[in-house]
Amino acid sequence: MKNYLDFEKEIKALESEVDNLKSPFGSEGISEVDTNKIKNTQEQINQKLEEIYSNLNSWQRTQVARHEDRPRANYYIKKIFSQFTLLSGDRFFGDDKSVIAGFGLIENKSVLIIGQEKGDDLNSRIERNFGMMRPEGYRKCIRLMKLADRFQIPVISFVDTPGAYPGIGAEQRGQASAIANSIECCMSLTVPNISIIIGEGGSGGAIALASSNKVIMLENSIYSVISPEGCASILWRDPSKSLQAAEAMKLTAKDLLKLKIIDEVIPEPLGGAHRDPESIATDIKHSIIKSLNNFEKYSRDQIYDHRKAKFLKIGRDQGFSKSSALDEGSLSYKEPSAEKIRVHIIKNKLVYIGLGLVLITGFIALFS
Repeated sequence: MKNYLDFEKEIKALESEVDNLKSPFGSEGISEVDTNKIKNTQEQINQKLEEIYSNLNSWQRTQVARHEDRPRANYYIKKIFSQFTLLSGDRFFGDDKSVIAGFGLIENKSVLIIGQEKGDDLNSRIERNFGMMRPEGYRKCIRLMKLADRFQIPVISFVDTPGAYPGIGAEQRGQASAIANSIECCMSLTVPNISIIIGEGGSGGAIALASSNKVIMLENSIYSVISPEGCASILWRDPSKSLQAAEAMKLTAKDLLKLKIIDEVIPEPLGGAHRDPESIATDIKHSIIKSLNNFEKYSRDQIYDHRKAKFLKIGRDQGFSKSSALDEGSLSYKEPSAEKIRVHIIKNKLVYIGLGLVLITGFIALFS
């Protein structure tokens, strides 16, 4: 059974009408199927989908990112990669079912695949803990990322989580340090790591796997430090202000690309990824292959420096670069020219004021 969002009521009615038209059993028994009416109604559905999905606000995109029918990491792993070998356990406590990890092939290239998995039905969602990873999940990822780095195997991550699991047991087993160690491991890799945010990218649970050379988002996915409901509860003590919070947080793919937090947006099929999973899986595969091919010309040190400079550049105009050819291990900040001029003027403002007064006095004397 299809699931519909609040703003898709008209589409639901039209699709129900199409289903009835396709049925050869009318009120008076077997009847002829009206193919022309089906075609016209389907065109209305496509038109309505285009109209709605081209004008989604941030809160509506959040709802699409959480859609029950949206393809999950497990689906993409099966569709994109071959010879996938599942690996389990963190070698300390146990295995976390909310994250799928293992090695596979894409275009005959070996890659490590990590996918946060929410589950498809109630039982699988409970088993997968709704995609919320525990410390053992992050430690499993760290163990496998270090293994991939040792054998020079690129890392591909599928991010889809409301956040790290906040339970007492998770905190007792070191949730915060596990997330921090996962971020540190991602940043220290000398092989390309590519992250695709396929649904929700929530809080530290997402950044723990998305500290990558390239961060890609699907058009209707979200990526933020907190959920809109959580933000509204903290700022206004009113979860109903989720729309206002979502707009202010700039959590959509379009906003984040403009802010240069992410590197690429993959357009979704008309009506969202859940309406054509095959198509979006193909697009993701092409994007991964293109990114891997781009990093083939990089040395291991260049891959490391690319990732480091990318994150240091966020919020700055030019970011960081090598300070000298002799000091290969350090990065120095490149101050923009406009900023240099501004700082220079502020430091020497008295001199410039004096020069200005002299020039004004000279002009007055000249023309008087």
